[in-house]
Amino acid sequence: MKKALITGGCGFIGSHLAERLLEEGNWEVTCLDNLDPFYDPAIKMSNINHVIHKELYKYVQGDLQQLDMLDARLDANYDVIVHLAAKAGVRPSIEDPIAYNKTNVDGTQRLLEWAKTRGIKQFVFGSSSSVYGINPNVPWREDDHVLNPISPYASTKVSGELLGHVYSALYGIRFVALRFFTVYGPRQRPDLAIHKFTRHLYEDRPIPKFGSGETRRDYTYVADIVEGIRAAMDYDRTLFEVINLGNHDSVTLNELIRILEEATGKKATIEQFGEQPGDVPQTYADISKAKHLLGYLPHTDIRTGIKKFVEWYAMEREAVHYAT
Repeated sequence: MKKALITGGCGFIGSHLAERLLEEGNWEVTCLDNLDPFYDPAIKMSNINHVIHKELYKYVQGDLQQLDMLDARLDANYDVIVHLAAKAGVRPSIEDPIAYNKTNVDGTQRLLEWAKTRGIKQFVFGSSSSVYGINPNVPWREDDHVLNPISPYASTKVSGELLGHVYSALYGIRFVALRFFTVYGPRQRPDLAIHKFTRHLYEDRPIPKFGSGETRRDYTYVADIVEGIRAAMDYDRTLFEVINLGNHDSVTLNELIRILEEATGKKATIEQFGEQPGDVPQTYADISKAKHLLGYLPHTDIRTGIKKFVEWYAMEREAVHYAT
């Protein structure tokens, strides 16, 4: 039986990863989450409803700043740590950069120290496409060392990658940084565009659109991301790697709204705003390295993924209606 610690395990990606590992049947999974109120903690707890009572699953509420106080509830012999805990969001990070640095940089270093002292040698880090910032050289490749982060959130992810390199070089911890590109799917955070736009469509509220709508994003379905994480957990060829996990496709905001209209059968009303500080004009992943090192191959195109998301959203909405 192998053991995994997932930080941020009550979140969108972490809860899907936990389910994936438990389905395999040979993993003991510990979820560490501090239930940060960035969005409703009740949503996070509902994310793990399917697994919290399973014999091979343990939920520990706690903060990375207090790891030593949690020792009695955490194992010392995890085979792998998947570090997904972070203060999320580009725009909020501009308002409170110090808090983002404390959680995302200091928290990551504390976890690496904790792994070092316990001899845990496999560390998978949830990084972000935001580290590329404004970079016209698309699709973005990991060997393009011109990183131009334009938000505190992005800079914390660059710092996390660099900390991983240090601990890999000094202490032999295998550190695999996965740069996620706009992950979506069932349980996506309610503040993110696809979830928010879908909710507004169902509630006949206008969709807020910033700028011309020609900004582009490489939207990646959560099940594809989880397969990439799962492969990184087993990766053993080198001690340090930075790897893009995207869909190798770039969709404009205007296209996304049209696809959501098709999937929901509803016509959007647009509320127009100016450009938002911290937003990059495009994201687009070169995933050739992920294919080569991890066997990563995303299977879900944007229309299929949006259809699955809308089906999930409609079911959740119906369940709430019946519950009330």
